[in-house]
Amino acid sequence: MDQKRFLITGGSQGIGAALVALARKAGHAVVFTGRHDDTIGQVAGETGAFGLQADSSIGDDNEKTVETCQEQMGGIDVLVNNAASWYSAAIGELDLDAMRRLFDTNVFGMVDLTNRVVPFMKAKTKVPEGGDIVNIASTSGTKGGKLGTAYAASKWAVRGISQCWQAELRPHSIRVISICPSEVQTRWGGRVGRNNPNKLYAIDIAETIMAALNMHPRALWPELSVFATNPWKED
Repeated sequence: MDQKRFLITGGSQGIGAALVALARKAGHAVVFTGRHDDTIGQVAGETGAFGLQADSSIGDDNEKTVETCQEQMGGIDVLVNNAASWYSAAIGELDLDAMRRLFDTNVFGMVDLTNRVVPFMKAKTKVPEGGDIVNIASTSGTKGGKLGTAYAASKWAVRGISQCWQAELRPHSIRVISICPSEVQTRWGGRVGRNNPNKLYAIDIAETIMAALNMHPRALWPELSVFATNPWKED
């Protein structure tokens, strides 16, 4: 893959931070967003990427993010919609306002940001490929589970939206790739104690994303799930 200009949302921790590091190591320009100045500063300092405090559920922040990419990199070749939030509750106890806030980040924020980026990708004329959009879904979006009404529904939506965008954007040589990780060892969602070394790590998903992007532009990997081989094993 030639040098590209990456925008990675939720890039200050977990999968996003691992991807920022890999993309920078491969020589790509990277702008990433996050919500907390301390983690943004740490990732920016370690990788040389440009970090921006922004919340993808807020339209003005998304506008600022795209403007920053234009100023810092001159455009966007690869958009990775990684930012997400978590909410779980049993049916009969669901807080619909909490579910709406989750959809604001996981679904509507992703759509709003991509809505702003795609016109620039379509307008590109100097390269044969129009660009790449990577949407981070989840294996929770492939099957239902206890307490998963809100989160699983949002990730089912990400998968369906990805398929719609594939149908729309392939004629413009824009690839849309949906990644469905299984459980990954991060502090995401405030959950800790998931330190079984046989479960997935953020780097495993980041490497998967880079592998999909490194395919020749004529080839599209529309969706792929990533599971740990033996997550039940205890060393």
